[in-house]
Amino acid sequence: MPDLFDPIRLGAIAAPNRILMAPLTRGRATRDAVPTPIMADYYAQRASAGLIISEATGISRQGLGWPYAPGLWNDAQVAGWKPVTAAVHAAGGRIVAQLWHMGRQVHSSVIGAQPVSASATRTDGHVHTYEGRQPYEQARALDIDELPGILDDYARATENALKAGFDGVQIHAANGYLIDQFLRDGANLRTDAYGGSVENRIRLLSEVTERVAGVAGADRTGVRLSPNGATQGVDDSDPHAVFLPAATRLSELGIAFLELREPGPDGTFGRTDVPRLSPAIRTVFDGPLVVNSDYTTRDAAQAVIDADTADAVSFGRTFLANPDLPERLRTGAPLNESNMATWYSQGPEGYVDYPALADQEAA
Repeated sequence: MPDLFDPIRLGAIAAPNRILMAPLTRGRATRDAVPTPIMADYYAQRASAGLIISEATGISRQGLGWPYAPGLWNDAQVAGWKPVTAAVHAAGGRIVAQLWHMGRQVHSSVIGAQPVSASATRTDGHVHTYEGRQPYEQARALDIDELPGILDDYARATENALKAGFDGVQIHAANGYLIDQFLRDGANLRTDAYGGSVENRIRLLSEVTERVAGVAGADRTGVRLSPNGATQGVDDSDPHAVFLPAATRLSELGIAFLELREPGPDGTFGRTDVPRLSPAIRTVFDGPLVVNSDYTTRDAAQAVIDADTADAVSFGRTFLANPDLPERLRTGAPLNESNMATWYSQGPEGYVDYPALADQEAA
């Protein structure tokens, strides 16, 4: 069986190890969703990851409601991303842009309009805004004639990602965001060609992936799914029935890799007793399979590779405080603890000031 530190090919991307950096929202862009110079330092520090998957990045103002998150729908955002990708490449790394439409998980005070979703539904609880946490709002159902425009937004964001120097893109189809809202019957109440049957509910995922792959190439296109358990109020009555066909379709399209966020009963971002679907998805998806959620040790990550459940593991919050995480895992060095208060704050504290192992040893 491969070792966690063996190289792997993810489509057109040659990764030197199987430790991927999962997408991590950090809120260091401007209100206009333009990346800032400090983001180049942050990502370059983590260039030893086999592949960096960028923080979720909006494809449009309609789809981006997280305060100070970056976008990829205009020239200013492309210009802001160029120093980031250049810094990662100069440090020997590889980076893909995660493309994000949040659907109903936004607030009108941020996007300037009513949220949209597969159906006229709302999420329980509160959403982050520039004015603090506010109750989620009722979403309106996207008209079927609006969906070609959504596909155009994904295609434009993909073009912009390549212009900005990214090595590829990942479609965010997980975590209760727009595509996930179409996939799962708890949020998709439609009766047209995008609702009802499993075939209809995976249609948007399929069409988005086809459009993105048509721009970037399938070998530079990844997808993220969260197949087990409720996420941000989005759930399905039979996950096995919808996510195996979805993975089968993605395999047919020949994407570079599929990442699965699969929390367990003790997950830090969502907990569920719904069994992980990765073993079943492994049987229908022919490309590289990446698993994610609460992996913090070398042994845990190596175990899923040894079991042939996955080809690689994406580490999320462990990368926040450990810019040199692969080296720490390789040597068994202790891990820095992250400061939750600075996860989404502005400025360098808790962002680019976590020490690398070499710095700690020198001190």
